[in-house]
Amino acid sequence: KISNLLMFQEGSIDDSYSSEPVVTTGSIIWGVLLRSLIIMLLSFFVVEQLSDRSAWWIAFFGFWLFAAYPAYKQFMQFNKRMADFQESTLCGSCKHFNSGGQLCTLYDEHVSKEHIPCGGEDWEPKESLL
Repeated sequence: KISNLLMFQEGSIDDSYSSEPVVTTGSIIWGVLLRSLIIMLLSFFVVEQLSDRSAWWIAFFGFWLFAAYPAYKQFMQFNKRMADFQESTLCGSCKHFNSGGQLCTLYDEHVSKEHIPCGGEDWEPKESLL
């Protein structure tokens, strides 16, 4: 899993069929934190080697290039996949479905297109704002 975080794993449609998805909101945030730590440590080393404290922009550029932008791309692809998932599954329209983790909060299990934790027995519609 750590290699997926470091290699900017963006997940795929296959995550909708797996019992434990690779990319969730938590994994995106964890990846940003892990990459940010690595960038900070490397930037301290680089700035020390350059003996120039005004080279802070290197860390900022590195953070954007290796942490923030890949996380943004992952999050947008994840949201698109979750929108498709919610339209194509029974769990997607249930009030117990947590799209951030592709999780059934009632059974605390990951949901997939092939696995519905309750089998449809505990399905409850999302409350509408009407």
